[in-house]
Amino acid sequence: MKIGVMSDTHGWVAPAVYEHFAEVDEIWHAGDAGSIDVITELETFRPLRAVWGNVDGFDVRRATQEYLFFRAGSKKVLLIHVGGYPGHYAPRALELIRELNPDIFVCGHSHICKVIYDKSHKMLCINPGAAGKTGMHRVMTLLRFTVEGDTLSGMEVIEFGNRGRSGDY
Repeated sequence: MKIGVMSDTHGWVAPAVYEHFAEVDEIWHAGDAGSIDVITELETFRPLRAVWGNVDGFDVRRATQEYLFFRAGSKKVLLIHVGGYPGHYAPRALELIRELNPDIFVCGHSHICKVIYDKSHKMLCINPGAAGKTGMHRVMTLLRFTVEGDTLSGMEVIEFGNRGRSGDY
């Protein structure tokens, strides 16, 4: 199963997303869609798993959940918007990590792309950065990888579009 991960679109899906996610089987959106139109567009394009973020209104919150816990292959996945990273988890995220013991932890919010293995919780922490054109990031980012059974492979960081220069995306 090929996965595309994104976050912090803030109401807009760059055309490049469709190109970079053309061959994924599923998209995981880690919150701050910013508009129900983003959710609808992505659901029309590929199967979508999405959570709400701090900028999302009631329409997005009704269509998504605070967090999702599911399996990809045999990996347990926890998807939430405000999550943090090893040694600096948000309180709610840490509570869920301790309760659910995921193999893969996916969050957004920071607009900083990070892929870090947390030895203390024995899980891969993934933050795809930000795919929208608003925020403090300079370059929009996505992640793409494959999960087969118990194996996660082919992790790709995709940088596209200089945020603020519309001709770049």
